[in-house]
Amino acid sequence: MRKKESMKQKFFGISPNVVWLGVVSFLNDVSSEMIMPILPMFIESLGGGKLAVGVLGGIRDSLSSLLNVVSGYMAGRTGKKKIFVFLGYCTSAVFKVLLAISSTFRQAVVVSSLERLGKGMRNAPRDAIIAESMPQERGKGFGFHRALDTMGAILGSLFVLILLWFFNFGFKAVLIIAASLSLVCLIPLAFVKEPKLVPEKKEAVSASVVLPAGLKIFIVIAAAFALGNFSYMFFVLRSSEFFADKWAKVLPVLLYVFFNIFSAAFVMPLGVLGDRIGKQKVIILGYLMFAATCFGFIFIRSAAGLAALFAFYGISVASVDSNQRAYVSDLSGGQKKAAALGVYHTAVGVMALPAGLLGGLLWKYISAETTFIYGGSIGLICAIAMISLGRYVEKIK
Repeated sequence: MRKKESMKQKFFGISPNVVWLGVVSFLNDVSSEMIMPILPMFIESLGGGKLAVGVLGGIRDSLSSLLNVVSGYMAGRTGKKKIFVFLGYCTSAVFKVLLAISSTFRQAVVVSSLERLGKGMRNAPRDAIIAESMPQERGKGFGFHRALDTMGAILGSLFVLILLWFFNFGFKAVLIIAASLSLVCLIPLAFVKEPKLVPEKKEAVSASVVLPAGLKIFIVIAAAFALGNFSYMFFVLRSSEFFADKWAKVLPVLLYVFFNIFSAAFVMPLGVLGDRIGKQKVIILGYLMFAATCFGFIFIRSAAGLAALFAFYGISVASVDSNQRAYVSDLSGGQKKAAALGVYHTAVGVMALPAGLLGGLLWKYISAETTFIYGGSIGLICAIAMISLGRYVEKIK
């Protein structure tokens, strides 16, 4: 796509678009992280069992990932990205409200699953706006956005602990507050400006055909890493096994907050570092740190050791998440960012369910250590693949 005009960058070098989108993500993540810790318990309180909770997790991940490529393609085809971002956040907000008033576990499962349609609708167009708003410093832009996103996650998880433990709020009361916050997050979207771009007819071609070879290879590597990058819940579950009484519930939650703090603190500096030394190098660092975290969970049992591992895990997420999206934008060229980001989000997202299933099956039928050996091994393999990709990209430049 061809730019008609460049956007002025304010707020310490951060584009106003990125700032406002960061505020939106901050508020939305406060809302989401208030819901996520209590969602399984809410389903059970309505009469749903473990199977209902498992089905819910699978459907949520699948619906979100499958919509990413569609919304990315449509946003790139039309040149209109903000409307998809608005519809995405609005859809999530509406279904969060419906979740709060659900009276049966079947209603809750269906409504909570449909809530993820909003995420799938907004992610790729939103990331394309970020990439186009800061074309020279995409790592910094994605890092800033991700930092606010993670800060919202920290605040949300702390807020729900306070409401449940100190004020004795019920699940529905917490869900109503969370749903209200998700509606508030729509307000800052009014200040986001649509990047002035001319839509390209070439976007009508299938993204999988027109994407550059280097980008296709990277998406395969990122998807492979996602297959080994199982949910944070496995780390929380593992840490809960080493403590008794109330600490078995309290300490894992606090470690999860610790993880989010490190992720938020490092995500922007690592985004800036990616702009300076190359995003590929920072992604490799993230893969290696994830591998080290997994292998560490095989041997470490102490609270201090687990805190260090959760810190490592937070830094690995900070290294990978924003830099991968920025790297996709770099490799996609000037005309296919939204479509490329849609393909990326879908490829990575569809791996979430098999990653969780593989991790769970290995844990159940072999051992917990096998699950972490699997994750660490995938991290190492993908780091080696990224080194080879870097050499390939340099060769074809």
